[in-house]
Amino acid sequence: MQLTRFTDLGVRVLMYLSSPRAGDAPPATVGEIAERFEVSHHHLVKVANVLVQHGWITATRGKGGGLRLARPPEAIAFGTVVRALEGDGELVDCARPPCALRGDCRVKSVLERARDAFFAELDGCTLADVTGGATGDKLARLQFHPPREGAALAAGTAAADGPRSLSRRARPTAA
Repeated sequence: MQLTRFTDLGVRVLMYLSSPRAGDAPPATVGEIAERFEVSHHHLVKVANVLVQHGWITATRGKGGGLRLARPPEAIAFGTVVRALEGDGELVDCARPPCALRGDCRVKSVLERARDAFFAELDGCTLADVTGGATGDKLARLQFHPPREGAALAAGTAAADGPRSLSRRARPTAA
C-alpha cells in the first residue's frame, strides 16, 4: 500500500507545525512550508484547507497570519489523520470490471485484513510519537534555515552551493 501524495503532504504539514517555533515567532505560512519541502504552493493550499476542515490546524489570514496546530501533537491520532486523508475504502473493486472469481475469491478479505492491521498500527501512534527524537530535531532546524539549506538539512547533507532555481514567473530574462 502506498500513500497518496496528498496524504504525504498532509502529514508533512502536521509534522512541520508540531515543531515548537521560537518565542513569539509568527505562524508558519503555506509558502514557507512549500519552500522548506520543495513542493507546489498551490497543492499545499488544498492540503492545508482539508487539515483545517478536520480541525487539526488553524489558519489565520492577513498580516501575521498563517498556520498553527489546533491542538497539541499528543492529541492528534496518526491513524485518524492517515485514514481521513487517504480513506479506508475498498482496496479492490470486484464489481468493476466484473471479476469471474467474485464471491469465491479470498484476495479481497486478505487485503481488507492487511488494511485493518495497517490502520491499527497507525492508530497506536500520535503526531507527537512520529515527530520525536531525531525527526523533531530536523524539523526544528528546517524551520530556521533558508529553503536550500533547510532542504539539505532535512536530507542530512550540507547545503548546496549556488542560487535556488527560480519559478518561471520569477526567472530573470536574458539580456
